[in-house]
Amino acid sequence: MDPEAFLDLANQVIKLKMYPYFDIAHSLLCALAVREDLGSGAQAFSRKHPLACWLSTMLVIFAGGMVANGLLGEPILAPLKNTPQLLIGTITWYVVFYTPFDVGYKVAKFLPVKVTASAMKEIYRAKKVYDGVTHAAKLYPNAYIIMVVIGTIKGNGAGFTKLVERLVRGAWTPTAMETMQPSFYTKASLVASIIFVLDKKTDLISAPHALVYFGIVIFFVYFKLSSILLGIHDPFVPSLERGSPKRIPRTLRKQTRFRLYLRNLPIAG
Repeated sequence: MDPEAFLDLANQVIKLKMYPYFDIAHSLLCALAVREDLGSGAQAFSRKHPLACWLSTMLVIFAGGMVANGLLGEPILAPLKNTPQLLIGTITWYVVFYTPFDVGYKVAKFLPVKVTASAMKEIYRAKKVYDGVTHAAKLYPNAYIIMVVIGTIKGNGAGFTKLVERLVRGAWTPTAMETMQPSFYTKASLVASIIFVLDKKTDLISAPHALVYFGIVIFFVYFKLSSILLGIHDPFVPSLERGSPKRIPRTLRKQTRFRLYLRNLPIAG
């Protein structure tokens, strides 16, 4: 591709408006995540506890902004004042949980729909990470760590509120801490935040800002689609930990052979 055309494309991506289409994709996938976390009892739970179901879904949708605001000393509920986005979140929640014959859920799970929505959500994620870094930079111009933390949380706030979100639904899972087992989205948001901080506050990155932003978008979208289509869920994890055959220690092999030898000994008498 011609470099100028590539730069023009990058400039178009950075100017994309998130409302309403990207907000819809984000809200849809958040509602899907809540439903899948509920498992086979999702329909029964949503009908028996609609308020808890709605609250947990809204918490997932607005998690990044709420947690970031809490850390920055700003009103935690401020993201909820965005009435259009709140309406979108409520409508998508209803579609996923309550449409007749479960049509909404089935359509949302249809692979082409899910792939399209996932790609849009990753563009949305890149925007949120960048906005988080930019907002923190205005409040704390020289606090690079704060910029990185806020950018990471804005990128995957739902991961950091999973414990509370499940508690709203009556499930207590104290081990579901993102700090203990960070997901790929948290790691990717952390990397993206660091790159945005380096681009914004240092001279280490000489490329135009639009290209840096576009590169982050491509990174997010590529690995999200890889997880859906190829089953690559976390490229940051070494290949041995992702399920490739592990080498059995020599000591364990010797112990196994010795046990088999004893098992095959003839019994006297």
